[in-house]
Formats: sequence, structure tokens, C-alpha cells
Amino acid sequence: MNKSVKNAEEAIRDIGDNATIMLGGFGLCGIPENSITALVKKGVKGLTCISNNAGVDDFGIGLMLQTRQVKKMISSYVGENAEFERQLLSGELEVELIPQGTLATRCMAAGYGMPAIFTPAGVGTEIAIGKEVRKFVVDGEEKEFLMEMAFDADFAEPLPLLAT
Repeated sequence: MNKSVKNAEEAIRDIGDNATIMLGGFGLCGIPENSITALVKKGVKGLTCISNNAGVDDFGIGLMLQTRQVKKMISSYVGENAEFERQLLSGELEVELIPQGTLATRCMAAGYGMPAIFTPAGVGTEIAIGKEVRKFVVDGEEKEFLMEMAFDADFAEPLPLLAT
């Protein structure tokens, strides 16, 4: 399969309304800026975005929030974005906050084809409500772990590589 494309518009060509996408980067570093700009231009709606953060008001995923393209944000950090806060508080935006390590591991599991991971993060909290908890012996001591499902995204960044 050829994964090289000419430009960002071609890279996001198959992303349509109501898609779930994983977007890389950490904070605002290493994010797919050109692909986000192309998604804004294309005007797809109802997106579920899985990313370390929600961008800021005028950059990153924040651009898609301004145009109301994101219906759900799955992230570990959502500060520094006034539009995100407004949409969250008004009920326009669904939000799932996940510890950074759990977010990264669920992304990794999806890439590896693993259906789930087990993590101690969230055991005994609201996060665990409705989720399976298993006990494992670790270093001779029985400990509880929360089962978290790998992400089921339609598209993941890095999107196809841009041809140079």
C-alpha cells in the first residue's frame, strides 16, 4: 500500500462526518497542523478526537472547536482553550478525560491490535464505574487493575506521509 500523498487535503480525503480520529503530538508540539487545517477547510462535522490535548483557541484542535466540528474530545489535558471550556460547560461538547499514561497505552494497544490494557490508574474512582476490575499478583502482592479498551479510531495520525 502506498502511504505517500501529495498534500494534506489528499491525506484527509477519506475522513467524513462522525469519524473518530487519533491526532498525534504532545501539547502543541508535533501536531498535524496541515491536516487539521485541511479538516477545517473540508468542514467535516461530528468528529470524535482522541489527542493528548484540545489545542488552544487559535491553534491545533482549537481551530476545529471554533467551527463546531468536534462533538467529543478524548484527552488528558484540556486547559488553555476558552472555546473548549465554553462548549463543555454549555453541554455542546462531550469530554472524556483520561490519565496521560492510559491515553498513550490505549493508543499503543490499538496500533498493536490488542483489544484492551490493564492499568492501576483509576481503580477505586469514578473512572472505574461500569468497568471491569481484575486482580493480579505483582511482586508477590495482589493488586487491582482497571481494564481499559484500546481505542477504536477510524483514522490515526500520522496520516499518510506527504510526498517530498
